Amino acid sequence: MGALNGIRVLDLSRVLAGPWCGQILADLGAEVIKVERPKVGDDTRSWGPPWMKDNSGQDTREAAYYQSTNRNKLSVAIDIASPEGQELIKALIQDSDVVIENYKAGSLKKYGLDYATLSAINPGLVYCSITGFGQNGPRAEEPGYDFIIQGMGGLMSITGEKDDLPGGGPQKVGVAFSDLATGLYSTIAIQAALPNRHETGLGQYIDMALLDVQIATMANQGMNYLSSGKVPERYGNAHANIVPYQVFKASDREFIIACGNDAQFIQLCKSIGLPDLANDPRFIRNADRILHRDE
Repeated sequence: MGALNGIRVLDLSRVLAGPWCGQILADLGAEVIKVERPKVGDDTRSWGPPWMKDNSGQDTREAAYYQSTNRNKLSVAIDIASPEGQELIKALIQDSDVVIENYKAGSLKKYGLDYATLSAINPGLVYCSITGFGQNGPRAEEPGYDFIIQGMGGLMSITGEKDDLPGGGPQKVGVAFSDLATGLYSTIAIQAALPNRHETGLGQYIDMALLDVQIATMANQGMNYLSSGKVPERYGNAHANIVPYQVFKASDREFIIACGNDAQFIQLCKSIGLPDLANDPRFIRNADRILHRDE
């Protein structure tokens, strides 16, 4: 029995950020009902190969991608564009605790499935909307894809090798980081809203935007810029604030050294047979090593 046992989630979302949130809630014990389009389903069902195998080892038409983000859910096909489908959703809402949706801002209002309408049916409803740019603002009506958000939100500018090195230039992360992080932030927000509902009897509306989350997760790189005014650089597999913390190449393979503090650097120098290196004024403190990282 999970921590969220007894919580029912209606997952109207597609692709990744919303489904990732729903999957985490399902893993924690919630009953998650995924609503998909009749005959078509979630877009990611067709995002293969690779495909899932049937009992005889043959490819199905079910993409591994879809399975990676919809674990532990129930699934139902409902046409939310039809009056019948809208009534089905409203019937489900009466006994649901949470709704997750990632349609473009305002899209569900025309179907009568927006927060104002559904919260009138169930005042305790926690309703989480996930979009690229939020519910208002100059880009609110635009769709938001992870790749675009990684570029706009600064992640690609700090990912990859420097421009003057082979293969240098902005790079996206190997997984859809903005989507995944937004799914996690949404999960946290929903879990914060549920105890509040226990106290007040009322749900909440959660406005979650990929761009907001991407900027928030710039973490030390964002604060480095705010405190110094210097635009962060790309360091490849090195670290902006710690040295040495990177990949090195040996005669037979590449390996990683990660020193998180000065004491570890002293031990490293002893381990590689260069104990005097730790006493070199250029390398004594981490701040010194950052200034002399290329030496």
